[in-house]
Amino acid sequence: MKFIILFGPQAVGKMTVGQELAKITDLKLFHNHMTIELVTPFFSYGSPAGKRLVRLFRQEIFEEMAKSDQEGLIFTFVWAFDLQSDWDYIGEISRIFESRGGTVYYVELEADMAERLERNKNPHRLTHKPTKRNLEFSERDLLVSMENHRLNSREGEIKHAPYIRINNTHLSPKTVARMIKEQFGL
Repeated sequence: MKFIILFGPQAVGKMTVGQELAKITDLKLFHNHMTIELVTPFFSYGSPAGKRLVRLFRQEIFEEMAKSDQEGLIFTFVWAFDLQSDWDYIGEISRIFESRGGTVYYVELEADMAERLERNKNPHRLTHKPTKRNLEFSERDLLVSMENHRLNSREGEIKHAPYIRINNTHLSPKTVARMIKEQFGL
């Protein structure tokens, strides 16, 4: 079992890279908005009930996938490195797969802010993430998140191996997916 945690700030390209990686491997993509979009019609993601339900659905999917005979899973996540709770969560979900003999791969994406602001408006992104369609709110959320949290790691901060960090500002999602596949021998 392979579990790839594909992380980075909003609109860095996690979902799109994950889609391309799923196409060239036997891994399934579970992008973070799949659960957010499921819960949002009932409870705001920012509410206690919304957060609890999103976490619950993700947990159940992780556990079932880790027990399965499938090749693996790609999961996208916005990791706030300044929040211990995010570090704890990444450790928790990694252990689900590692405890069953799986390998966990960390893939960090980074891109320039100007590029991310453009990607935030991309029709492909908006098709898969209805809660991002209010562009004024989405852009403000992206900017405020960057002010309030550190969404990329510092050099040497991530000790987990295997790990790769890619600046994809000027790279296509297909190129990044191929880089990940080659780096980890997927």
